Amino acid sequence: MAKSVVSVLKTKPSTVLEDYHRLMNLARYQDVIDKTADTGLKVNISWHFFYPGSSTTPWQLDGVIRAMKADGYPSELIHACHNRTVVIDAHLGERENKQIDVVQAHGLRNVHLYEGEEWIDVRDAVGDLTKKFLCLNEVYPKGFSIPKRFIGENIIHLPTIKTHIFTTTTGAMKNAFGGLLNEHRHWTHPVIHETLVDLLMIQKKIHKGLFAVMDGTFAGDGPGPRCMVPYAKDILLASQDQVAIDAVAAKLMGMDPLRDCKFIRLAHDLGLGCGDTRDIEIVGDVEAAKENWHFDGPFKNMTFASKNQHRIYWGPLKKPLEWSLKTWLAPWSYVASVAYHDMFWYPRFAKEKMAPVIESGWGKLFANWGKVKDDGKGFPDVGPANPELIQLGAKHFAEGMRLVGMAVAESPELKARARRKAAQSHV
Repeated sequence: MAKSVVSVLKTKPSTVLEDYHRLMNLARYQDVIDKTADTGLKVNISWHFFYPGSSTTPWQLDGVIRAMKADGYPSELIHACHNRTVVIDAHLGERENKQIDVVQAHGLRNVHLYEGEEWIDVRDAVGDLTKKFLCLNEVYPKGFSIPKRFIGENIIHLPTIKTHIFTTTTGAMKNAFGGLLNEHRHWTHPVIHETLVDLLMIQKKIHKGLFAVMDGTFAGDGPGPRCMVPYAKDILLASQDQVAIDAVAAKLMGMDPLRDCKFIRLAHDLGLGCGDTRDIEIVGDVEAAKENWHFDGPFKNMTFASKNQHRIYWGPLKKPLEWSLKTWLAPWSYVASVAYHDMFWYPRFAKEKMAPVIESGWGKLFANWGKVKDDGKGFPDVGPANPELIQLGAKHFAEGMRLVGMAVAESPELKARARRKAAQSHV
């Protein structure tokens, strides 16, 4: 049986575009991504505000698109793909993280899965595969829906290297979470590791081709995927094997993938990919893959919010509070999350935490994205650092208040209640 392959490259702004092209071909993406099928580039937005390491970088998206176009993939069959959550505004996120700038520059379609897309029952999409699920049948006894457009479509996941308060690390496997589950995704948090394995089973069944390209130019340590300590790590990963790429990323962060990341171990044991880094073939910069960043991980310095999330899903608050998250009372948790992260933590800590990486080449490139020119290989001149990249004050407060309102207005519980009332009024 052929070994799983993960390509690893060190990079810098002046070569990042050609590095992405080489990276993808080292991992032989053309063997699995069919040129005749539609390809969704699954963008990651873990925070609608810019925060290094949290979301897909513009050069990551740009590098992947340029590589595909150079290799003969038709532009009309490539699109960016976004999901929405009640605490993350995807439209704000794609603007603040400059992803929409890349999509528009290449003239690609920009698909938001929650806007006009048809969703179908998972049982109609995967049939008897549902009998193999580890947890989703229990979480959703009435079933759940997935986007119809995903069936027969290629997916290229675009995660970043970072830690996560629920899954220890988050990468290729977790990137499917928002796109494949529609409403009530938070119901899966108590069994989040099993959920990611079930979602990987679904992906392998429905997608024409599956690939992941992970950006580690910025990487995040701490209570991610938001309130992290960001670092500039100058590394890129790619693989056909979603389990293997997550395992290599975890090892770079200083973890033992099979011991520390339950979702990797479960997927490995079920034969869905290789989570044992000893059995993964590294191509490209082999020495770079041996780095150990000695990250503290997500549990050492948890935020007030992450501590209480753990108490609700796995601790003493589970019995008194978790039930409310499955009723019309659930929006209290969305409001609490937005208020804490967007209106308290970000204004209080973001500038301080990201200051060192804003001075890096990647920080400068982000600050000047759209202004600096590439030479086909990368960006030889990234421009000056911009310490005022993060604007706070009254404008940020007003945006935060809007996001609090969005968390209530977009909550699936209240929307479902409104639909029931509307249906009853027509009886």
